[in-house]
Amino acid sequence: MINGNNKQDKWIILAIALGVILNPLNTTMITVALPSIQKEFQLNTTDISWLIASYFIISAIFTPLIGKLSDTYGRKNIYLIGMTLVVISSILAPLSPNMPVLLAMRGIQAIGTSALLPAGIGIIRNTIQNKQNRVIGTLSVFATTSAAFGPTISGLLIQFGGWPVIFYVNLPVLAVGIVLAILFIPKDEKNTAKKYKLDVGGIILFSLLITYWMVFLLSLEDGLQIGTFLLAIVLTVLFLVFEKKKEDPFINVNFFQKNSNITVIYAQYILSTVIFFAILLSLPTYLQSIIGVGSDSAGLTMLSLSIFAMVTTPIATRWMEKAGFRIPLLFSGLTGLIGVSLLFTIQYDSPLYWVAVVLAIFGISNGVQNIGLQNLLYSFIHASESGIASGLLMTSRFIGNILASSIYGLAFATGMNDGNMDTMVIVLVVVAVVLLPGMVYVTSHERAGRREQ
Repeated sequence: MINGNNKQDKWIILAIALGVILNPLNTTMITVALPSIQKEFQLNTTDISWLIASYFIISAIFTPLIGKLSDTYGRKNIYLIGMTLVVISSILAPLSPNMPVLLAMRGIQAIGTSALLPAGIGIIRNTIQNKQNRVIGTLSVFATTSAAFGPTISGLLIQFGGWPVIFYVNLPVLAVGIVLAILFIPKDEKNTAKKYKLDVGGIILFSLLITYWMVFLLSLEDGLQIGTFLLAIVLTVLFLVFEKKKEDPFINVNFFQKNSNITVIYAQYILSTVIFFAILLSLPTYLQSIIGVGSDSAGLTMLSLSIFAMVTTPIATRWMEKAGFRIPLLFSGLTGLIGVSLLFTIQYDSPLYWVAVVLAIFGISNGVQNIGLQNLLYSFIHASESGIASGLLMTSRFIGNILASSIYGLAFATGMNDGNMDTMVIVLVVVAVVLLPGMVYVTSHERAGRREQ
C-alpha cells in the first residue's frame, strides 16, 4: 500500500509510521493492564477512568496545538521532541511509586505522542510527492490497526513483566523511529512567515469544558449534579462563541457550519469510537476478573476483534469504490448493533470461543465503519481543507474515547460484574441505534459531496 518516489521516501514513511502508531497503541495497551494497576495502587473505578481519560484530554488539547506549532517551528524538530518525551515517559512510568506520578508520566506520554501525528503528516505532505493521499490513508490504517492490537500485545507481554511492560515495549519502536527520523527526514527549512499566535483563551476554555463534562458524567452515580451540568453547558457555549470570533482559532468551529453533512459525520465518528473503546476498555478486565482467565488468554481473545477489523478494512475500501458508501455503512451499523446486542449473552461462564465470535462480529463492523466514515468525510471537502478535517477527526476520536471512559467509570462504579456489564451494554445498544439514522442521512448526500470536490 505504501508508495514513495525512491528508497529515501520509504524510509521516511517508515519513520513516520513508527511514530503515528504510538498514540493509539498506548491508549489500548493499558486496557489489559488495568486489573494489575488497580490492585497495585488500590484504585477505584473512578480513578481508573481518570487514568484513561486524562490521556485523551491531553491528546485532544495538544494534537491541534502541536500541529500548528510544527508548521511554525519545524516539523522534524517537533517530531523528534515528541519522540524524546515518549522515551522519557516510557522509562519513568514503570518506576511510578503512586497514582499521581503515574498520571504525570502518562500525561508526558500523551503530549509526546500527540506531536507525532500532526508533525508526521506535515512531513509527508512536504517530502512525499508520489501518491501522497494513499500514503496518508495507509498511516491512518496503521494507527487504527495498532489500537486494535494493543490489548493483544499487552496481554501476551504482561505475564512476563507485569504492567510496566506496556511502557517498555515502546522503547525498541522509538529507537528505530528516532534513528530513521534523524537519518532520512530532511532538515526543517527556516520559516520566515508570520509566527503562529497562540489561542490561549480557546485552549483554556476547551480544556475546562472537556474536564467538566467528564466530572459531570462520572458524578451521575450520585445523582444529577445540576451545578456541574450547567457549568459544563456554559463553558461549551462560551467556547463556541469565543472560537467563532477568532481569526486563527484553536478549534475551527466555523468549519462545521459549511456543511451539515460534515458535522453529522464527525458525530457518527464520535459515537462509533464510544462503542469501540468501551468494548476495548471493559472486555479485557471482564475476561480476567469475572471469567477468570490470565492476561495472555484475555489478549488472545481480543485478537479476534483486531484481526477481523484489519482484514475487513481493505475489503470495505474496494466495496465502497464500487458500490458507494450507503450500503457498506448501513451494513456496518446493523452488524455493529448485532455485535453489541450479543454482548448480553456473555456471562461469567461463557466459553472464550463465544466471546471471540462476538468480538469478530464487532470487528467486521468497526473495520467497515472506521474507513467508511473517514473516506466519506474526505468526499465532502476540498483538498485544501484536508488538514483541518483530519485534525478535527482526531479530536472527534479523542472525544469518543473520553465519553467511553466516562461510561466505563459510571457503569462499573460498584465493581466489575455481570449486572454492571449489562448496564454498559444497554448504553452501547442505544448508541448503536442512534448511529443508524445518521448513516442514512450522510450517505443520502454522498453524490452531492463528490460533485463539490
